[in-house]
Amino acid sequence: MGTKIEYLADHPEFIPQIATWYFNEWGHKKVDNSIEKTRQGLHAKLNKDRAPIPVVAIADGRLIGAAQLKIREMAIYPNREFWLGALYVDSTARGHGIGELLTKRIEAISKRLAIKELFLQTAKLDGGLYTRLGWLLIEQVNYDGVEVSVMRKELQV
Repeated sequence: MGTKIEYLADHPEFIPQIATWYFNEWGHKKVDNSIEKTRQGLHAKLNKDRAPIPVVAIADGRLIGAAQLKIREMAIYPNREFWLGALYVDSTARGHGIGELLTKRIEAISKRLAIKELFLQTAKLDGGLYTRLGWLLIEQVNYDGVEVSVMRKELQV
């Protein structure tokens, strides 16, 4: 699979699909949220040079995944500024390393922006993919009713 990771800002046509993925996976749990609100939120993040920065995975012209460099993703950690978040791979493309490609691209963008550390939250309590990529478990917490592992990666900038 010849996959490219590009900025969502260069492919706004993918916003409706990503909004649907995000709403179905996570957004439906938030009160007063909708696919339209999720779509509007993505439109507001079409950045390349400052966070938040969404990226997309494209194979053969087809959207197969997305991720974001986010700001303060978890309200309980106001001092943890930059996060890898909203990583989603289409069910038809899972198991082909797309999540790793998206993660590495967010790490590379963060380094370019001189960000020294990134955080993430994952429902995979063992860290899954992120553990293999050098992320360290900080703690496990219940956040918005879900048990998650909070992880950190120091970046060499």
